[in-house]
Amino acid sequence: MTVPAAVPGHEGSGRGLFVAFEGGEGCGKSTQVPLLADWLRHRGHQVLTTFEPGEGVLGRAIRSIVLDRANTDLSDRAEALLYAADRAQHVAMTIGPALSAGQIVITDRYVDSSIAYQSAGRGQPAEEIGYLSGWATQGLVADLTVLLDVPVEVGLARIRGRAAADRLEAESQVFHERVRQSFLALAAEAPARYLVLDARAETEALAARIAHRIDTVLGVERVHSGERS
Repeated sequence: MTVPAAVPGHEGSGRGLFVAFEGGEGCGKSTQVPLLADWLRHRGHQVLTTFEPGEGVLGRAIRSIVLDRANTDLSDRAEALLYAADRAQHVAMTIGPALSAGQIVITDRYVDSSIAYQSAGRGQPAEEIGYLSGWATQGLVADLTVLLDVPVEVGLARIRGRAAADRLEAESQVFHERVRQSFLALAAEAPARYLVLDARAETEALAARIAHRIDTVLGVERVHSGERS
């Protein structure tokens, strides 16, 4: 079984930059995504922030299914297919057009989440989940994935006290540990495309590290496009 070839978001004429934020529950993605977006906009970039699952009308419908704790009879395969459907629509209608317009796209979760949650977490074959995600996205991969890593017990403690946990948040600590280790393994396989940070650090310190890496990536892109000598 062959996974579709990876297509970095910035390659090709007029392509923007594609950044994905990943990590387990309570890692702080929802805090860091808008901080990065504001920093980039202040520097004059056009930025689109988005998320999975749930972007758009179809995405919201899928999100209501996969995260509703009442859906106790949702099979693991059906769950994986629903996430893939959400991602296919997300790339076709939101991410792809924004990248083609030269924007910087920042997404809260992408393909790695399916591999971590539906493969490592649920026990589905990694090759099959990887193929499914590759097919859904037509091989589009993030130029940079920011992995906010936090010990499971710390992340779960952070989300206590919020509204009732969704289907994934309510899973066992053992499940979430498998998810965490999967994220780390994915980053170890392709270190050049990842920025792995200890999410227990202060918010401002994390934001500065992320901004520095993005600045480096954008600098490399300007060199490649002939904007700097």
